[in-house]
Amino acid sequence: MGKDKKFVEAITSMEDDFAQWYTDIVKKAELADYSSVKGFMVIRPYGYALWENIQKDLDARFKATGHENVYMPVLIPESLLQKEKEHVEGFAPEVAWVTHGGTEELTEKLCVRPTSETLFCEHYAKIIQSYNDLPKLYNQWCSVVRWEKTTRPFLRTSEFLWQEGHTAHATAEESEEETIKMLNIYAKHCEEILAIPVVKGQKTDKEKFAGAKATYTIESLMHDGKALQSGTSHNFGDNFSRAFGIQYSDKTGKLEYVHQTSWGMTTRLIGAVIMVHGDNSGLVLPPKIAPIQVVIIPIAAHKGGVIEKAEEIKEKLLNIARVKLDATDKTPGWKFNEYEMKGVPIRLEIGPKDIENNQAVLVRRDTREKITVSLDELTAKIPELLENIQASLLEKARNLRDEKTFSASDINEFKDIVENKPGFVKAMWCGNRECEDKIKETTGATSRCIPFEQEHIADTCVCCGQKAKHMVYWGKAY
Repeated sequence: MGKDKKFVEAITSMEDDFAQWYTDIVKKAELADYSSVKGFMVIRPYGYALWENIQKDLDARFKATGHENVYMPVLIPESLLQKEKEHVEGFAPEVAWVTHGGTEELTEKLCVRPTSETLFCEHYAKIIQSYNDLPKLYNQWCSVVRWEKTTRPFLRTSEFLWQEGHTAHATAEESEEETIKMLNIYAKHCEEILAIPVVKGQKTDKEKFAGAKATYTIESLMHDGKALQSGTSHNFGDNFSRAFGIQYSDKTGKLEYVHQTSWGMTTRLIGAVIMVHGDNSGLVLPPKIAPIQVVIIPIAAHKGGVIEKAEEIKEKLLNIARVKLDATDKTPGWKFNEYEMKGVPIRLEIGPKDIENNQAVLVRRDTREKITVSLDELTAKIPELLENIQASLLEKARNLRDEKTFSASDINEFKDIVENKPGFVKAMWCGNRECEDKIKETTGATSRCIPFEQEHIADTCVCCGQKAKHMVYWGKAY
């Protein structure tokens, strides 16, 4: 096999088969692989590096707002899970159970955590006594298991990595303020780091988290017009604290129940990055989360001084970007394909003629634009270019979302949009569950959120024609 063989195989075009395009990228960009248990994935180093960059940014934002990291056990006794009725019913179909310890049958089944509300509640009941103990602002980085029937890497897996925040407050006002604050942190992370625009709003009662008083969400739109719930923040009120007996004595000595919140973001964000920014050559990564921001490709590397100059450039750039020099003996063409597939924001080409002219060629992954830059100006030009790529990816994603957002004032118009123009549908709703169910049944679209920024599209509900209460974003979703 000669080294000129094209090692990077073509990926399925997104226009031909979006699902296969997505899977091709996950595998060929070496983000993840399948394991021997269905629905459980191996996250490969490049995919995990993406998660680490997401984690680093979110963790800093959490800590800046007073949150502390903790770790809870992976197993939950069945009796503990049963304490909040609505919560256990919501998760029952997805729970994985441990029934044996070694060869001995356990006296009580243990559930592999699908989420950790009950563990935090049990702990809070022990450590919260007085108003002086509040608020408790805890976050956990871990994995959870939910036994999914249909799986797809990053988007829906039986085990996934996430963070789950769990906080306890003295008043209803404080817990509501925390819930919204965390939702806003999620929205900023998506827009500033992932370059993904989001719609912020509240979930309907049908779609809210099991056991919550209210669930808030950020919804993003993928390239194929499907929605993705990208982060949620839940206000529990005192539902859980009453079930678990989490009380504190206030300043007058009176016993009160705490008010709680819970909020989470998961590895599905990596799926969102693929589906919002990717193209038919592979990943297109926003610079702020790209594991490699600049890849240096020597041209005619066998000629004297080329590798040395490439090394010198790498050393010069290390303080301003995440840089990789590929000095392997694979051909430049192979390397171009490889790093395009991996979505590296900037490719820097350096060859004998460039050295002679004291220049390098920079190629943008997002637009493929080639820019010739003096070697003396690289340290100034590259950060500027990375910022520009980050901003233009957000703008492009926002434009695409806006192009794929439609309004419907009656059910026929609604159906026509869902069938022929995949995207968000803005339509009025009376607030009744029957209409929400009927819309899903007849169109396949679900309510994504009741946006905070309300618009008046019509006076009546898109489904029943009765007086409308809210404008809702609807759509088919992952």
